[in-house]
Amino acid sequence: MESIKVLIVATSHDKMGDTDASTGIWLEEMAAPYYIFQEAGADITIASPNGGQVPIDPKSLGIIIATRNTKRFLKDEEAMNFLSRAVSLSSINADDFDLVFLSGGHGSLWDLADNKILKQLLEVFENSGKPIGAVCHGVAGLLTLKNDKGNLLIKGRQLTGRSNSEEESAGVTTILPFLLETELLSLGAMYSKGDSYVNYVVADGNIITGQNPASAVEVAKRVIALVKHKQSTP
Repeated sequence: MESIKVLIVATSHDKMGDTDASTGIWLEEMAAPYYIFQEAGADITIASPNGGQVPIDPKSLGIIIATRNTKRFLKDEEAMNFLSRAVSLSSINADDFDLVFLSGGHGSLWDLADNKILKQLLEVFENSGKPIGAVCHGVAGLLTLKNDKGNLLIKGRQLTGRSNSEEESAGVTTILPFLLETELLSLGAMYSKGDSYVNYVVADGNIITGQNPASAVEVAKRVIALVKHKQSTP
């Protein structure tokens, strides 16, 4: 069986609006899929709008927040180097990959939500029936996609993503450019959610979305499983 070619998309945005607070990726949403893809023998490429070093939200490194995956990632020189060598989205050819995974973090709301290059890439994945995984704020990358009839892809699709209650508990609702749950519902997505900060994953065809960092493991496992099933089907 051929090695699975995985594209992980990350934010390049490192500031919370007009504040001095830093943001970026939420590390669990990068570390968990990274190790799942690695253990599946996948060939992993990371891309971001600007390329280069991917910023990490410092809040995702806290002692209380830290997970087994993030602790492992921070001590893993190869993994940390991986974050420093993101390629620009503009250099990516969707045909070179079997699946795409959109990692989250608040930064994604600023530079993945209305990114024309990402939109074009994801529409190729969708039209090819390739798995698209997205977790937490990474789901914002799906907002502007169109289907082959020119309609919004997410309209009528079963999706989840960062909930308003999770944003409220983080105290950031007035800083963000929009609330993902509200935006998904306003665009016609069939949004659903579970309890705050607890694993909740929704699958609709080739699109698998997770509500929060706790959902990253399952989303990654399910997109890999979709590719393996496709490869094993005559």
